[in-house]
Amino acid sequence: MVALGVAVAAACSQPAQKEPVSRPPPQKKAGTVTISIVGTNDLHGALERLPILAGYVANLRAVRAAEGGGVVLVDGGDMFQGTLESNLGEGIDVVRAYNEIGYAAAAVGNHEFDYGPIGPAVTAASIEDDARGALKARASEAKFPFVVANIIDKVSGSRIKWPNMPASTLIEVAGVKVGIIGAATEATPFTTMPANFADLGVLAPAPVVAEEAKALRAKGAVVVILTAHIGSKCKDLDHPNDTSSCEKNEELFKLIDALPKGAIDVIVAGHTHAGIAHRISDIAVIESFSSGRAFGRVDLRIAADGHITASKILRPQALCPGEKEGANPMPAAECKPGEYEGKPVVPDANVQKIVDAALAVAGARRGEKLGVTLAGAITKSYGTESAEGNWFGDLMLAARPEAQVAVTNGGGLRADLPAGELTYGQLFEAMPFDNRFAIVELKGVHLRKLVSTNLQRGGAILSWGGLAAVARCKGNSLDVAITVGGKPLVDTQTYKLATSDFLGSGGDGLIGRLKLPEGAVKLTDVIIRDAFVDVLKKHPSKKIEPDKLFSPSKKRMDYVGQRPVACGATGDGKKRQQDEDPE
Repeated sequence: MVALGVAVAAACSQPAQKEPVSRPPPQKKAGTVTISIVGTNDLHGALERLPILAGYVANLRAVRAAEGGGVVLVDGGDMFQGTLESNLGEGIDVVRAYNEIGYAAAAVGNHEFDYGPIGPAVTAASIEDDARGALKARASEAKFPFVVANIIDKVSGSRIKWPNMPASTLIEVAGVKVGIIGAATEATPFTTMPANFADLGVLAPAPVVAEEAKALRAKGAVVVILTAHIGSKCKDLDHPNDTSSCEKNEELFKLIDALPKGAIDVIVAGHTHAGIAHRISDIAVIESFSSGRAFGRVDLRIAADGHITASKILRPQALCPGEKEGANPMPAAECKPGEYEGKPVVPDANVQKIVDAALAVAGARRGEKLGVTLAGAITKSYGTESAEGNWFGDLMLAARPEAQVAVTNGGGLRADLPAGELTYGQLFEAMPFDNRFAIVELKGVHLRKLVSTNLQRGGAILSWGGLAAVARCKGNSLDVAITVGGKPLVDTQTYKLATSDFLGSGGDGLIGRLKLPEGAVKLTDVIIRDAFVDVLKKHPSKKIEPDKLFSPSKKRMDYVGQRPVACGATGDGKKRQQDEDPE
């Protein structure tokens, strides 16, 4: 499936023409106006943050309205998946809140496909089930379009034509025509449930975005915004014209480099859960972390003749000042936003009603105690071994005793587990995906390939249960010694691997590359998280010690330096360009 998607994309991804895009003729207006572009991204169901966000937006709208300007609010995708209160309604309350706040458009992220059909099943069980049923339902309920220009139907080769999901939209704000185009990451096929994307493909975004921009300009668009579930990472957010701290090998920079000059004025980015507030090739680009922590903003000055005369890029605005970056989000009740645009930020009462109703539905389940106490915080890590990854690997083995090895991916770990009595809500936040178990029958040589390949690539680390490895360079090659259950791995021996249906069915492109025989992967109906609950409630030890799950001096994945591990001319353990995308 992925190979076909790549082939389709390759066939349609010729480099965009780099000639400057012609602008519409100057439009006479009463005077200069300011249009503020506000961008959010990767909310991942953090409903509790939305009343606060609405308060910030209301203050900005009041200022712009008094001046005769306006605000355009857009989202960069991955709106729904991630919290119990959002998942129970498959994102319905996020859409209700976004409608109330007044979004103009939203991109389609990879996790928008996670829910599958309407209802509890995450993949279609029969031909009557629509594998995109939940996504289509949310789009039909939205008062704003879900814009996406580069997802196609493989059979027809045409862009998807689903209700309220156009390639772009054209709106008018303070007398200024504003076009908004949507784009999805090319990693979408293997960063969502593969079965839900099986007959779809993703085109390289630059050519289709350039085409949409040209069409919007022809319709009179003075400003063209791209909201894209495509991102990068920048460390310095205080100097917009200095991109030296940005990771320029990421998909966002490749997209911008391929766009014709003048096609796009502003990009609202997403997917990488990072910060960007930079001018890149004369495009104002913003990305604002994840989980409702912050929003980005670009102020555009539009002259009386209809030309953009200036753009000001602001660093991401934290919703809760003082919140520690990288830690679990602060509870909304503890958030003190202070003032914004000269007035106190007041959470929106109508949005709060939507959120309160969703929280009430999830409340009893969220507070359910699982019978174990964590002696300290059990922390996650995306790219390195972590106590949480190791613990989840162990719990997978405990839940599936027929397996000798278990594996999960760092991209699936979404929150640290705090010290104290563990609740279902905390476990849910750490692993919000409704993935089922998959049992994979494979040879030792396949396990060796999974371990060595993951060590020599960037991106999400694989976290193991029942398996340990010591990797060292020997000349130009990486030598990996592996044990399973404390015994040396036998390449010709058959093992059973417990993993998620996401990884087992080809997600992240890992197990799919092993080319296992038909029938080697058996999917189950058992949700991994729920199986963990059963294990924990019967756990013989009621106290969990984090330092027994991970020790820097005794790692399950023992290697020198950083991933990707490189040997020979590139040097043992030196970091190379990453070639995997985050979830």
